[in-house]
Amino acid sequence: MKTTAVVLNRPEHLELRERELTPSGPTDVVVEIAWSGISTGTERLLWSGRMPMFPGMGYPLVPGYESVGTISAAGLATELAVGTRVFVPGAACYGEEVRGLFGGAAARVVVPAARVIPVDEALGEQAVLLALAATALHVLDGPPVAEGPQLIVGHGVLGRLLARLLLAEEAIAPVVWETNPVRQSGAEGYQVIDPAQDECRTYQRIIDVSGDPALLDTLIGRLAPRGEIVLAGFYSEPLSFNFPPAFMREARLRVAAEWHRRDLERVATLVSSARLSLHGLITHREYAIDAEGAYRTAFGDPHCLKMILHWGQRT
Repeated sequence: MKTTAVVLNRPEHLELRERELTPSGPTDVVVEIAWSGISTGTERLLWSGRMPMFPGMGYPLVPGYESVGTISAAGLATELAVGTRVFVPGAACYGEEVRGLFGGAAARVVVPAARVIPVDEALGEQAVLLALAATALHVLDGPPVAEGPQLIVGHGVLGRLLARLLLAEEAIAPVVWETNPVRQSGAEGYQVIDPAQDECRTYQRIIDVSGDPALLDTLIGRLAPRGEIVLAGFYSEPLSFNFPPAFMREARLRVAAEWHRRDLERVATLVSSARLSLHGLITHREYAIDAEGAYRTAFGDPHCLKMILHWGQRT
């Protein structure tokens, strides 16, 4: 059984390549992928070659952890039926020559049934956003903070999902910082401003999704006493900060890692109950055959909030 996959051979060198798939077993499912998303966080670092080394890292690799498709075959030990629409958070089914990191950008994947999540077919292409929504929910699922203003740094898709989740929790509407005028529009129930226009220095929680390692001192200066900074971006360079301002505020620093399965299940419930909307976040679409241009657009065009690849045939 074969597939066509996006293969990143080395930084900024990508191609579509046919690959032999690892045979499926009794606990696996085969999924025909309809759409896969391009991450402007981790995948941008893989594309540029700035991803820090960690276990499993290396080229060539198949990226992608935001895929949605339909089960075409299911092992005898699984409880999922053929025809079920599922979210696939990546796969490692390409043999030893190509790493499955994260492995979701392919026309067909073999994946353990325990890793996929059934999703409502009515979501269509928006289901690729469930991983980012689960990430946002995981960011907010930390120790409680005192009631008061909250700040989100960055108005990309993750920043918008964080703001929408806070409003869904009936919290005080957050403030969002965004320096790029192109991305300052699209707020629904909250304010987006340039940081130079913001005089608040009493934020109880500041969530940074910018990935900018140079911002930490600025953010500490905007905290309320005993306030919390959550690092929710992915940082390719070391972070540091001046100790005295953090000391005077008794600042708390928290790192939000990747989402867990329960986050994905919870966010799917929020979406199905209409408490969380995913509309307006996918701005660009390309057929997978045009993947190289799609990745360059995703990482280089500020108008592109979210690019997805369609794995069907061009009509």
